[in-house]
Parts: sequence; C-alpha cells; structure tokens
Amino acid sequence: MDTIEVSNLNRQFLFRQSHVGQSKAKVARDAVLRFRSNISITPYHVNVKDSRFNVEFFKEFDVVLNGLDNLDARRHVNRLCLAADVPLVESGTTGFLGQVTVHLKGKTECYECQPKPAPKTYPVCTITSTPSKFVHCVVWAKDLLFAKLFGDKNQENDLNVRSSDAANSLEHSEDVFECRKDEDIEQYGRRIYDHVFGHNIKMALSNEETWKNLNKPRPIYSKDVLPEKLTKENGDMEKGCTTDDISAMASLGLKNPQDLWSLAENSRVFLEALRLFFLKRVKEIGNLTFDKDDQLAVEFVTAAANIRASSFGIPSHSLFEAKGIAGNIVHAVATTNAVIAGLIVIEAIKVLIKDSNNYRMTYCLEHPSKKLLLMPVEPYEPNKSCYVCSETPLSLEVNIHSSKLRDFVEKIVKAKLGMNFPLIMQGASILYEVGEDLEEDMVAIYAANLEKALSELPSPVTSGTVLTVEDLQQEFSCSINIKHREEFDEEKEPDGMLLSGWVEAPVDKDNNKPIRNSESTSNALPAEEILDGEKDVEIQEIPEGTETVTGKKRKLSEVSEGTSTNHSGLSDENRSHNQLEKLDVDDEDDELIISDDWESLTKKKRL
Repeated sequence: MDTIEVSNLNRQFLFRQSHVGQSKAKVARDAVLRFRSNISITPYHVNVKDSRFNVEFFKEFDVVLNGLDNLDARRHVNRLCLAADVPLVESGTTGFLGQVTVHLKGKTECYECQPKPAPKTYPVCTITSTPSKFVHCVVWAKDLLFAKLFGDKNQENDLNVRSSDAANSLEHSEDVFECRKDEDIEQYGRRIYDHVFGHNIKMALSNEETWKNLNKPRPIYSKDVLPEKLTKENGDMEKGCTTDDISAMASLGLKNPQDLWSLAENSRVFLEALRLFFLKRVKEIGNLTFDKDDQLAVEFVTAAANIRASSFGIPSHSLFEAKGIAGNIVHAVATTNAVIAGLIVIEAIKVLIKDSNNYRMTYCLEHPSKKLLLMPVEPYEPNKSCYVCSETPLSLEVNIHSSKLRDFVEKIVKAKLGMNFPLIMQGASILYEVGEDLEEDMVAIYAANLEKALSELPSPVTSGTVLTVEDLQQEFSCSINIKHREEFDEEKEPDGMLLSGWVEAPVDKDNNKPIRNSESTSNALPAEEILDGEKDVEIQEIPEGTETVTGKKRKLSEVSEGTSTNHSGLSDENRSHNQLEKLDVDDEDDELIISDDWESLTKKKRL
C-alpha cells in the first residue's frame, strides 16, 4: 500500500526521483519489465490484509516471498500461508543486519513460533515528569504534546495539568490547549510554549521529594528566549502549497536537517510549525497522528523534544536523529537489501525445486567473524508450544468483573493475537462476531456485549472458562483459558490483563539447551537492542522484521548437536566432526559460535 518517499531512494535500485509519490508496487513492476519484458507481474496497490487476499488467493502461488515492514502484516501473511499450505520465505533488514528464513507447514517453525520482541516502553511518570534521555523527550513530544494539540481531542492525555490561570477560573486543562477568541496564532503558540515548558516544569519543581536525588529542570518561557514579536527570515509561504511543501525549516531558512539547533532556533521552529498547522492544515487538526514522513510533524516534534531536553539538561539532537528515534527508524543500507534480496531468491529456488533438505535460515551480520559475514543455519522444527501452528491453548489472567469484552477484543484479540475479523465463542455460544453479512439485530447484540464485563455476558465468563477465538479470513483459531485475578500493577501490566502460554521451545534441564531437532538463529539472535551508545535507539521496534542485533547476541551454539533428524544430509560422523566451536574474541558482545567447515555444513553450497 506504500508510496515512494524521497528517503526510499538510497536503499534500492528500482525507484528514481521522478517516481516519488507513486505506488511502490506499480513502479517496481514497471522497472522489472524494462529488463524482463517477457514475464507477467500483477501489482496491487492495496493493503495486504484486504479481504480479497484470502486463503484461496494464497493457494494460487507456489511460494510467497515476504518483504513487509510491520509485525502485524507479517503475522497475517504467515497465517494465510499456513492455512493455504504454501511455503513462506520471510526476510527483513535493519541497517547492516538482515535475515532470510524459510517456513514450511509441519516441517519448519512458522514465523510466530518464537515470540517477537515488542517495542520498549517507558513508565508514564518517566515521560511526563522525570525524563533522563532524549528518547523520553521525543516520546513526550510525539505521543503527548503533538497528540494533544493536533490529534483526537477526546483522547485521554497525560498533559492534563491545569495552568495557573485555568486553575483560577476552574476550567479544565483541556481548555488550556484551545485557541481563545481574543488571541492570534502567535499569542496562542507562546501561551502553549509557556504552559508546557514553563508552567508545567514550575509545578513539577514544587514537589521537593521528587528532586532529592535528581537534577532539577529549569522552566523555560518564550520571553526569555525570543523577542516579543517574531519576524520570519524567508517571509510567508505560498498559498495553495501541498502538505509536503509546508515546512517550518523552509520558512525560517534552516536547510540542513543534520544541524544542531540552538534553543532559540528550536523555539522558532516550534512556534512556526504550530502556526503553519493552524494556517495551512487546519482541516486536519483533530484527526492527525504522527507520521515520520510528515515533514511539519517531524519538525514540531524535534523542536518540542529539544526544548524539553534543554529544560532537563539533556543534550539536544538534530532533526535527522530525532526523526530516526520518533519513527523507530534504523536507516536502511542498499547493500544489505541487495544481499538479502539475493538470499531470498536462493531459498525460493530451493522451494520451487523441492530441495527441502537444503533450506537455510541465513543471517547477515554487521561484523564478520573468521571472514564470515553470512551465517546459514538449518531451520527449526515447529515449536510445540506455538499457539498458531501447533494450536497450543493460551492462558489469560484478567479481572472478569471489571474488564469488559471490548478490553479483551482490543487489547488481546486484535493487539496481541493479530486478528482482524474475530469470532469469540464460549462453547456453542457466540459472544462477539464481525462481518458484512451479519443481521442488524445481531450487530446490535454484539455491540452491546462489548460494553459488558466478562462476568456479565449472556454466557458469563468465569475463572476456568475456555474461550475460542477465530479469525475467519485467516482461517485461524486458538483457545484461551481464563483465570480470574483481582489486581494488576498499572506500570508493569498496563493492559489490566496478562496473556501467557506463548513461549519458546522447552529446555532440556540437564543440558540447559532447547529441545529441538536443529538449531537456528531465529531465537538465537533476539532483538534486545538494535544499537548501543548515546542515540537511545534501543527503544526501536525492528522496522523491517530483522531478528539479528549488533549488541549482545545469543550464541549460535551446537547447531548439529543432539539432533534426531539429519536435515542437512550429512552422515552422523560428519555431523559430529562439524559441530560448532566457540570463537573467543576480544569484545564479548561480539561473541559467536561458528562452524569449522561451513561448506560441508551446507553441502558445499556456500551462500
């Protein structure tokens, strides 16, 4: 469904400047046909989760090659491939890292056999009150301030702190963020600036206990940073310009996104970006969500994050760096993408010629070990505890008296299990269903059920109840055992419920090793961190599906050891000879286990 952005041009070889704004799928097809005119390619510029792409659609293919950019879509395709019994070649890249994995129903693990790392989150109190890293300021600027000013006004927001004048007039804090009839845009912008960077900081300082062991922030007011009346360096922007052209940087004559702005420059960008939203994009206000490809949004968030960072004594960052953090971006490298694309084709050929003994899950590393940059490993067998391909029941701890069916649907069924069109049943009773062919009276009944506590449903959910949840589009179902629990930790368990049972493969307690027929790095290289250092990108979700990391890596220990099935075609004697040995290196963070003879391990086919 993506269109081509300028930032896409440096990471691949099909798109050019003239293609910006066009469909990626359609342009890719046209580019390929220029050098392979005799083949047939059908592009779809739509969401892969569209109902037309059902199991029957997937059955038309011999193999599916995935290059998606989010976990939800990957899980969806994984389930459709399982239902259609079509091999899936998964892939992803992050900077210099990448991997290609092969998934075949019943023979190898599916994409969801190993739990994927969720984006790192921070306690709300850290974000709102005691930030210590620049990433905290970015999250505050993006998820709180930007959402409060330009997003859904009815959405709960942790910026609900009364300003001094609002408190005196007994108005609610929401009114602080509303533009008043007697003020122009500049006055409004300065009032917002003074409220969030001045008044709120001053109020926070009044709690002496908080700052006993922390550096105190300083309130910042616009009058202390900027002249009373602002003048723009480049004049106003042309009327009728498109959203992509609207830029506070351009308006203020700031050109290089890698420059570090002063406090005064950040303040100017903040006020100018706010002014442009209200003058040029006023119709969007109330419905906006942050988008890393929205230049004006990135400028506003960068400026706001830097001003807050200045208040708390945190080093500022450039727009380029802030955009990477706010958009969960690890900047792509064309070479990595080319290597991974080649490996995808190699595995696809094996699938097409049914050479399943030589399937490999191959990982592209950032730092070579013994001159190896690519790490091929045999696939895992399916994880017996996987709720997707092995249909293992899950468990859910929940307060059945206070949690509504809506909470269960939104937080568990959709967010955690990735279902799009759920059907929820208790025995033979349907508690909830969605679909275009439902009768109006049933739609009304299910809508009413959403607002009921689990224990108050027509078929009450109690501790010990087993719910069956299905997605008819994905042809996927699972069972969930309900266990009542009275209380939850708001910081550690913000959903007010806890899903469990989706675990890694069991461990042999005697040897402390996974009980599997062969090792792979799909779980061997968990994404604990993407990068180390001061850029705080450890919060980032791996955007294009990579499972390899540069930080601490789990060792690729004993790929062949203890196996009961000879997947590689090597004799037992050869396999014992080729067991992996530990590589001692100076930097323990780069510790790896590698093979003496990768050519033998991969039947002379070095990848």
